[in-house]
Amino acid sequence: MTYEEIFNKVKDMFKDADVSNVKEKLAYQFNITGEGEGAFYAEVKDGKLSIEPYEYFDRDALFICSGETLMKILSGKQDPVAAFTLGKLKVEGSIDKALKIKELMK
Repeated sequence: MTYEEIFNKVKDMFKDADVSNVKEKLAYQFNITGEGEGAFYAEVKDGKLSIEPYEYFDRDALFICSGETLMKILSGKQDPVAAFTLGKLKVEGSIDKALKIKELMK
């Protein structure tokens, strides 16, 4: 997959995400490695989710993985904790806030 395909698929997967119950600001950057390499961010602020194709330096957590791993996690085919344990997913920054990403995946 190309970076554009990955980004558009992620954006489409989250287009109907209900973040109205998320009361704090959450900012995540995703660095895709290998095929489709690139970066994008997702931010929840004031009850709205934004996903944009830019780096985000004021982030709470940074997720680093291949596009394939990201797609497996988002589709429920790969447990993110297992991916982390196996070294397929790296996380930098606030682990507490990183774990809150599950609220967006419901």
